[in-house]
Amino acid sequence: MGAAGDGNDSMPTGTAVGSGPSRRLYSVPLVVAVTGHRDLLPDEIPAIRQRVRAFLEDLRSQSPDRDILLMSPLAEGADRLAAEEALALGLPLTVVLPMPREQYLDDFATEDSRVQFERLCSRATDVFELPLTPGNNLALNQGQGPNRSRQYAQAGVFLSAHCHILLALWDGNESDSLGGTAQVVRFHQDDVMPGYTPSAATSRISLTDDESDLVYHIVCSRSRHGGGLGSGLRPLDCWWFTRDEQEPRTTELPERYRVIFARTNEFNLDMRRHAQEITAGGYPLLDQSREKELPAGLRDIDEIFTAADWLAIHYQKRTLWTIKATHVFVLLIGITYVSYTDVLADRLLLFVMLAQMVIAGVLGFVATRGEWHRKYLDYRTLAEGLRVQFYWAAAGVRSGNVTKFSHDNFLQMQDPDLGWIRNVMRVTGTECDVRAVESAAGLEFTLQDWIGNEQQGQLGYFRRKTAQRLAQTRSTEKLSTFGLVASAATLAVLLFVDAAILDTFRGTLVYAVGCVLLMVGVRQAYAKATGESEIIKQFEFMIRIFSNAYRRLGEAESDVDRRRILRILGDSALEEHAEWILMHRQRSIDARDVLRLS
Repeated sequence: MGAAGDGNDSMPTGTAVGSGPSRRLYSVPLVVAVTGHRDLLPDEIPAIRQRVRAFLEDLRSQSPDRDILLMSPLAEGADRLAAEEALALGLPLTVVLPMPREQYLDDFATEDSRVQFERLCSRATDVFELPLTPGNNLALNQGQGPNRSRQYAQAGVFLSAHCHILLALWDGNESDSLGGTAQVVRFHQDDVMPGYTPSAATSRISLTDDESDLVYHIVCSRSRHGGGLGSGLRPLDCWWFTRDEQEPRTTELPERYRVIFARTNEFNLDMRRHAQEITAGGYPLLDQSREKELPAGLRDIDEIFTAADWLAIHYQKRTLWTIKATHVFVLLIGITYVSYTDVLADRLLLFVMLAQMVIAGVLGFVATRGEWHRKYLDYRTLAEGLRVQFYWAAAGVRSGNVTKFSHDNFLQMQDPDLGWIRNVMRVTGTECDVRAVESAAGLEFTLQDWIGNEQQGQLGYFRRKTAQRLAQTRSTEKLSTFGLVASAATLAVLLFVDAAILDTFRGTLVYAVGCVLLMVGVRQAYAKATGESEIIKQFEFMIRIFSNAYRRLGEAESDVDRRRILRILGDSALEEHAEWILMHRQRSIDARDVLRLS
């Protein structure tokens, strides 16, 4: 399968101002973002450190196949405490600055604080500067005030949108302070930050459960007058905190998040297991000859896309081979049974039939145990989500909303287990979401490589695949027609040929027609198992949306219009991919189904 609204508040561009060692090839880290108070109570700090370290160590022990990465703005207090503990454990650190570095340094009153900040930045894997928010400028952002608060709000939203777990060193009290810890926690769970979230976005809040609300809360007192804790909370208590109505606070990670993390861990293992094959046989989206003129963050998306695409093809081949093999064995079982009943009642045929059923069942069991079908669907859906994310980033397509990114609405209404796919996308797109670059070269690259024409790109891909699928469907129809004609001819012979003559070849004729009808039935069952007709409808839909996009892009009068069309195209493709995975999940391979069909 190939790649499958406007707003006034556009996401501004940002800058990556430093980088450290490159990430490990084919790996998706588990990202923890920290938010917390600057004025932690000094007497509690040693215990807070111990709890942060224990939390990170526990994550590492539970996910030994993934890097644990900490994201922090490195404000004084909680942000730096968590960063120091992560570095002490040898974990990578990504720094997200809420504003240009020179202005951010003004927040730190002492030289020692600025030295500590610079030292931590120097040890970070990546350091990103978020841009000034719309309507703000360097002069307006001087000193404390609403413009500076919006910068902190932007940083909180960015951290929340690009992490898997929000680590909150928080007193548990609600607050109206824009961009403060309480508002970041609220945004992480409710997708709302008063004073920053556009009203249009608030009206489209998703009411479904997803994986984006997970908070690990370490209860911390504040060194200020009236710095009490939230109702029912005790200093230094640790909780997993979610939107769950029944148990919002638990001491153990809720099960649905374990499933999501386990799926991502599994994806990491598959990438590493097949790293050499992926490198040798993968199909990257990034054109190396043009890489320098395209956004730097595209490499991160492309790396994981290449792996997901190769793995999807790998498990698709295994799945289709299993379906073909089991249907062949079902046909052989049927022919063996008809041979036993109509030709030769030899017990040996019964043993042959039993052996065929066992082999077919074993094939189904192996496929089910290895979850080949589920992995094929999940990895294909991930690859197609990454394809859209990649080309949007290359073309400089923005979400139209300062609090939304390309991964936010993908698969929102589908099975919560699919949240692991968004979890991967929120990491791969981090750098591109900081550095949304609107370049003519990136837009041209996207139009040529993503849209394409009748021979290349997604438009050419879907036309070729539709022709292939139609040919397969026609072969099924021809075989069905042959079976119908053979049955009608046999019936005519049985009715009108003289009985004395018919007796000499009646058994052979009935046996032959029975075998033909078995072939027809098994071929139709195979077509249903692989969803031939549904895939054709989907491919035809994709041809229509890419053809319409191709036409409208040709008529567009500005790059702004072209990017708007690309955003609509991407939204349509993502919706179709979500429908595709739900449809095909109903066609899973099950050893019991194989035996029932037999």
